[in-house]
Amino acid sequence: MGEAPEVQLQIIGQENRGANWAEETNNGGGGGGQSTTTTTQHRKSYKWWILMAIYTVFCLAGQTVATLLGRLYYDKGGNSKWMATLVQTSGFPVLIPFYYLVLFKKTTTNSVDHEQNDISSVRNDMKSPSLLVLTAVYVSLGILLAGDCLLYSLGLLYLPVSTYSLICASQLAFNAFFSFFLNSQKFTPFIINSLVLLTVSSALLVFQTDSSSGGSSTVSKSKYAIGFICTVAASAGYGLMLSLIQFCFQRVLKQQSFKIMLDMIIYTAVVATVIIVVGLFGSGEGENLGREMHRFELGKVSYVMVLVWIAISWQVFSIGSVGLIFEVSALFSNVISTVGLPIVPVLAVICFHDSMSGIKVISMVLAIWGFVSYVYQHYLDDREYKTPTQV
Repeated sequence: MGEAPEVQLQIIGQENRGANWAEETNNGGGGGGQSTTTTTQHRKSYKWWILMAIYTVFCLAGQTVATLLGRLYYDKGGNSKWMATLVQTSGFPVLIPFYYLVLFKKTTTNSVDHEQNDISSVRNDMKSPSLLVLTAVYVSLGILLAGDCLLYSLGLLYLPVSTYSLICASQLAFNAFFSFFLNSQKFTPFIINSLVLLTVSSALLVFQTDSSSGGSSTVSKSKYAIGFICTVAASAGYGLMLSLIQFCFQRVLKQQSFKIMLDMIIYTAVVATVIIVVGLFGSGEGENLGREMHRFELGKVSYVMVLVWIAISWQVFSIGSVGLIFEVSALFSNVISTVGLPIVPVLAVICFHDSMSGIKVISMVLAIWGFVSYVYQHYLDDREYKTPTQV
């Protein structure tokens, strides 16, 4: 069990020594090598923070836009729970051009760079899982994703938005639990403070009046109970899925590249989409989509455009969410998602003319505070990591 990490460390050490040697050679050797190495580390950290900002924007923007458009779909006459589920996963074709662009760049890079071929071949032989293992990973996560999306659709259909948002906030607690056991997540005072603030931030939304939060307040008690149970189950499933994705990156795939991240998003979405399409037509709802389109208050074109942009928005969210898992952790990705929960009611004031209450403002402030607390912990970790290297 202890030999594999040592081999990886030796390979990484060879790469680092080769990079440092090249830097020292380019600078004429001597004392300039240490200065160049420090500059490279700062540049890498700078690029990493920019990448984190991009993934965060993708995650928040995708989730917010998709949720608002999903509410618009229900408000204007849409009522198919399977269609609302399908658009959460079926937008993956928009990522295919980026996928082939990454493959093209990778091929070009490999044909030019010959110095790292030996090291890369050793690492690929050691880390690349078999096709059977990859298939099992993507199929398992795809099944979990399909079930999770269906549960979220049922919850949003039967619950007021305020109650729905409150229950969705529980996904942070579920994810923290799973991350502790699956990902060896460490909890510092700043991280705990962030989790508490973000949970309270979303919990405050339940004190809104249902009429201002947009949702069905006339559903029966049985449907309300179904929506409650489905949303809790979906939150637990989502927390588990994020932890499993991080586990697969670390223990199964054992590789770090944008292509690997796109593989995870696209193949998992393909499996989930196939399952949901079977459910759509198997349940008979597929036969009613034509009538639903005709009855949509904004018109047929708007009906199609709403669904298309929901699908695209969820894929933008997927890139941000999986990217944050890939670069940081599942818990951090869930923290960003939870930050977005209070954003939706605030933007609903502008888009749907909901009332702006003091509770929404307080919820937003607490969400931002919790987010800053978590980011500050990563800033401290980054400084702690750099200090012994620079000395």
